Amino acid sequence: MEFIGKTKIDFIGMRKISFAISAIIAIIGLISIIQIARGAANMGIDFSGGTAMQLKFSAPFTMESVRSSLAKNGIENAELQEIKEGNKLLIKMRKSTGNVADSVQEALKKDFAANPFTVESSTEIGPSIGDKLRKDTLVAVAISMLGIIIYIAWRFDYKFGIGAVVATMHDVLAIFAIFFVLNKEVNLLLVTAALTIAGYSLTDTVVVFDRIRENMHKNLKEHMFTIFNQSINEVMSRTIITSLTTFLAAISLLLFGGEVIHDFAFALVVGVVVATYSSIFVASPIVALWEKTPGQVKA
Repeated sequence: MEFIGKTKIDFIGMRKISFAISAIIAIIGLISIIQIARGAANMGIDFSGGTAMQLKFSAPFTMESVRSSLAKNGIENAELQEIKEGNKLLIKMRKSTGNVADSVQEALKKDFAANPFTVESSTEIGPSIGDKLRKDTLVAVAISMLGIIIYIAWRFDYKFGIGAVVATMHDVLAIFAIFFVLNKEVNLLLVTAALTIAGYSLTDTVVVFDRIRENMHKNLKEHMFTIFNQSINEVMSRTIITSLTTFLAAISLLLFGGEVIHDFAFALVVGVVVATYSSIFVASPIVALWEKTPGQVKA
């Protein structure tokens, strides 16, 4: 199925503009990673420490009523997650002075006298645990990037591997950069979204690389930039269809998924757009510049 007709766009010729844009994104992303590593960004309780409570109500409740009750009693920025089965509610709060768990119970007992609840669990996440989790997360991201290099180098060639990992790192940095600039909370959901987009970006890049490798073996005497442009244009329809369907799914989660997964869905929406861009304007030009003479890729 072709979403658009045959195109003859000079993607490689636009590399200077795309590299400049990507460099700005990467610099902001690196700054955000440094700030996250220092704990200086808007860190969620997973990384900064706080209190997590799970409550079980005797009857159904609404998230709005709970949020209103907590805000009325001076408990701000509480993260609420409804557990549908059993009328359960998970509440996460950042580290603060005083016993915040007791304050939550007092507020809800007063406003939900007709709907009593029991505290199934109450956990304190200390700063040391949050710090370790933050460092482990950065290590996990680094290991995943290394795995991508090894896979692409084995599948194609080390030049393609470097191009793919640069594009994937670019996408991950872009997500962190946008969250940092917008001062959105950095938590485990963001890390999950970033790694999900890394996998999506790699898949999109592999499709482009497959066509490039195929055309390099067909046209051994063709100019390298011509081969790359031809290959990207040939898979353009497939790329647009795949990205559009994924984007629509992500935007549906953003609009209708509720507050709990709002930031996760937002990261997916941004990531799909950036991943599509990077497979064409970052990964491919890097390899094209490196492959100065045709016919040097592995069979």
